[in-house]
Amino acid sequence: MSRRLGRRVRQFGGMLLDLAYPPVCLNCDVPTATSDTLCVSCFKSLRPITAPYCPVLGLPFEVSLGADALSAEAIADPPPFGRARAAVIYNDVARNVVSRLKYGDRPELARFCARLMASAGHELWEGEPILVPVPLHRARQWERRYNQSAELALALGRLTGLEVDAGLVRRSRKTRQQVGLSGDGRARNVQGAFAVHPDILVRAKGRRVVLVDDVYTTGATTKAVTRTLIRGGVDAVDVVTFARVVIGADLPI
Repeated sequence: MSRRLGRRVRQFGGMLLDLAYPPVCLNCDVPTATSDTLCVSCFKSLRPITAPYCPVLGLPFEVSLGADALSAEAIADPPPFGRARAAVIYNDVARNVVSRLKYGDRPELARFCARLMASAGHELWEGEPILVPVPLHRARQWERRYNQSAELALALGRLTGLEVDAGLVRRSRKTRQQVGLSGDGRARNVQGAFAVHPDILVRAKGRRVVLVDDVYTTGATTKAVTRTLIRGGVDAVDVVTFARVVIGADLPI
């Protein structure tokens, strides 16, 4: 009885909020039927990443090359993590959603992103791994008010039922923003910038870690965090992001 009453109260509260603040598209702000979503036009502009793709980096292939076929990038520069998955290709719509989440004081956008990420990363959830957001330095998090990667991880945790540990790894050195840096510059920028929690082995309990971030560009940050976690005693790391840059697809970052 109390649970039913609670649901009705929440539904009524949602209706009142919709009357006061009608839901709009997360990208273009046109009215929508429900909150935390895109309008039909903007949703169609998203480019989901679906099979066939590289089993390691998750880069989409134009045609199927076989279940074990790796991308040229995965062969030339094998990452320290096991698998990377992303929900969509980084294009105009994805960029605007990420920008609003990251810089626009819109943490609620994480709910929409996480719904797509939960589906894109479905094979990563087996074995009950720990979701770990890529950390921000405390000074930058104070400036932005929150860590967008942590908001994504928390939303994913609610959808998947997985544990979130935002303190398993921290950013020990403030780095300059990665935007505008070359691949080598990004790698140098985050080198030595992360440290694990002193009790990482107790907190991880031998479980695999899934790193959560907003955009996968060159992978410099996720690779640096992965190496830090592995040095700290974590056996296996995977990565899931909302968007990833695909060279020649749409936009650089």
